[in-house]
Amino acid sequence: MDSELRKIIRAGRIPLILSVLIGLGFLLTETHLVSLRFFSVYPLKMSGLQGIGLSVFGHSDAGHLISNLIPIFILTWALYYYYREFAHKSLILMWLLSGLWVWLFARNSYHVGASGLVYALAFFHVTSALLRRVYSLMAFAALIFFLYGGMVWGFFPELFPEKNISWESHLMGAIAGVVVAWYYRKSGVQRPVIEEDDEDTPEWYDELHQDISLPPSPKNE
Repeated sequence: MDSELRKIIRAGRIPLILSVLIGLGFLLTETHLVSLRFFSVYPLKMSGLQGIGLSVFGHSDAGHLISNLIPIFILTWALYYYYREFAHKSLILMWLLSGLWVWLFARNSYHVGASGLVYALAFFHVTSALLRRVYSLMAFAALIFFLYGGMVWGFFPELFPEKNISWESHLMGAIAGVVVAWYYRKSGVQRPVIEEDDEDTPEWYDELHQDISLPPSPKNE
């Protein structure tokens, strides 16, 4: 099997497992085996503390699930493809930071869903690409902007008065993504540094740039 194909398949393992678990979480709530509130973050309440880690697995309806499941898979796959060296650590860090900040700073309400992690991953990829300036990463960041550029409107709940949107999850997730991208900016793939190699410099170039010694100018006596 081609090495690039193996890399692609290997990068998809964790995103696939995560997607299946999110789907199972939805089935548990739909069959009423588990309450949706159990998966929710409720700010500054001990009863809502478990939602920091579990809110990703709870969704209010099928539309809510699908809208998060597809970007979760794509963005997590890209994380493991481009940043394999620290993908586990960065994913867990974005996951927990976004949930913790919702628990600390969000309004008193039940916050549930994977959208915070979606925003964290999207902003991680864009920020990391800008910091590293690697062409492949910037191309993927442009694709994210093309596909999900409209997600910035998720910071403004007044634009969707008919929907109960947790804009705090979106905002905290985006901040978490930027912070984690900055934290790992010197790890993993980097822009290659082009250094001058004297051995490859042609002889005519060296001769052309040699110091020219001019005779002394005549003095007026």
